[in-house]
Amino acid sequence: MATLTYMPTEHVPVLASELIEFLDPDLDETAVDCTFGGGGHARLVGERLGAGGTLICIDRDPAAEQPFTELADELDCETRFIRANFADALVELAGEGMRTDLVYMDLGISSLQLDAAERGFSYTYDAPLDMRMDRGQELSAAEVVNEWPEDRLAGVIRAHGDERHARAIAREVVRRRPLETTADLVETIRAAVPPAYRFGRGHPAKRTFQAIRIAVNDELDSIDRALPAAWELLREGGRLAAISFHSLEDRRVKRFLADRARGCICPPELPVCRCGGEPEAEPLTRRALAATPEEIVRNPRAHSARLRVARKLHRGRPGDDERNGT
Repeated sequence: MATLTYMPTEHVPVLASELIEFLDPDLDETAVDCTFGGGGHARLVGERLGAGGTLICIDRDPAAEQPFTELADELDCETRFIRANFADALVELAGEGMRTDLVYMDLGISSLQLDAAERGFSYTYDAPLDMRMDRGQELSAAEVVNEWPEDRLAGVIRAHGDERHARAIAREVVRRRPLETTADLVETIRAAVPPAYRFGRGHPAKRTFQAIRIAVNDELDSIDRALPAAWELLREGGRLAAISFHSLEDRRVKRFLADRARGCICPPELPVCRCGGEPEAEPLTRRALAATPEEIVRNPRAHSARLRVARKLHRGRPGDDERNGT
């Protein structure tokens, strides 16, 4: 069994002041941190909940348990750690009938996972092809790279990485199999793309590594399952926030919140509303908030971060219980 590398405790949370401003955590509230990571956001939220509050932290990575334990000892609020995929944990909590005031998620990969060279997430370190957020799962980057058919591999690189050279990269990967390390994969990508692309803006392997990581950890499906479960958890007046780092994530959050802020769901050809639907959500951020130039200087990884926050207005549109079979 692989030895776990514990995450370092120093962690710079992205868009932290904006998250706190719009979530507005208050005394005695219950909050769910869907992606604990190094605990930067959890600390700021937990400090505002007071002794009567509750902070539930979720992370699939076993290495998150140590920083959680250290943080829990410092907070006055009640704390709980759930080691699981955040979508699975949210579905379970909602099924238990729990209601919360705050749910927030910092999507994508933790910078602490990225900086752990042996985890294989980064193209800047030579490491085994792994990329698993939960090392207990079977699927790893090695299997994706070395066993998936060329068409499937190309499709993933194109869809999850928006990589225009996906076909050429997949073809070169198949030709060079087996690949054992991240350095092998980087070299393969460099050989597959045109010379101008190798030395252009950004690392030529960035999009492919992102795509493979998303596929290994089933990240997009997790978001699609997590958002409805998180919304179900919120009581009236509760707030949902999500920080995304690329368009595939942000598009899902934007669409989900927009659907609940829209109100009437009648077909547009009807002259009057018949569903009686009212908006379920009030957007607290009218557009996605980006990091300030000052934050990007302090933390360059914040440059692509986008934050969206909404408040829940009521439990759902008329007829939702019937459609959900309850």
